[in-house]
Amino acid sequence: MRYSIMGETLPVVVCDVEAGESIITERGSMSWMSPNMKMDTSARGGIGKALGRMFSGDSIFQNKYTAMNGMGQIAFSSSFPGSIKVVNITPSEPFIVQKGGFLAATEGVELSVHFQKRLGSGFFGGEGFIMQKLSGTGTAFIEVDGHACEYELAQGQSMIVNTGYLAGMSATCSIDVQAIHGAKNVLFGGQGIFHTVVQGPGRVILQSMPINNLAKTLSPYIQLQQPPEINIGGNN
Repeated sequence: MRYSIMGETLPVVVCDVEAGESIITERGSMSWMSPNMKMDTSARGGIGKALGRMFSGDSIFQNKYTAMNGMGQIAFSSSFPGSIKVVNITPSEPFIVQKGGFLAATEGVELSVHFQKRLGSGFFGGEGFIMQKLSGTGTAFIEVDGHACEYELAQGQSMIVNTGYLAGMSATCSIDVQAIHGAKNVLFGGQGIFHTVVQGPGRVILQSMPINNLAKTLSPYIQLQQPPEINIGGNN
């Protein structure tokens, strides 16, 4: 498979697929494709893994697209203004992404649920107990809200991340929480009560505009339109 990512704020990944090669994706993610791409929908991996995908923000069913009788092409667009990042998955290097962050992958990649092991991280870290785990072998594409910033953390090196800004990380990284000190900082700092602490070793992908933050920013400017009253009685 060869691929190219095009676009800035609304990117699309276009994949050129060899004959007989397959791409898997969440339901409804395909944007366009050549006529020789055959689609097959199934609860891939059995009911247990399918339910795990549902809890991690994905669909129970996945679509598999296979190039038939020659080279094929298929494209997947981001569902939110942001970035599409490429992650190479190997048996020794699985990757953890935010809930709903999976876009597409080659057939050898398996999507499953990832549970936070530490209670504090699940309750207060902002990423929740459930994330998505990409394992197996192949190439995966993930969605990032806003601009993506990448860091490679060494063993024991850590980074403090505000709630919702963690898009993905190597499975070798760990997540913990850190309380913000000082009553004035908590009450007037606007950063909440806890921060997420990501510790290496491994790759970390951060995002500049989490969708929840965007929703909060826009909510004061969105007014619900009341439907017009209908006079059923016919009074003038």
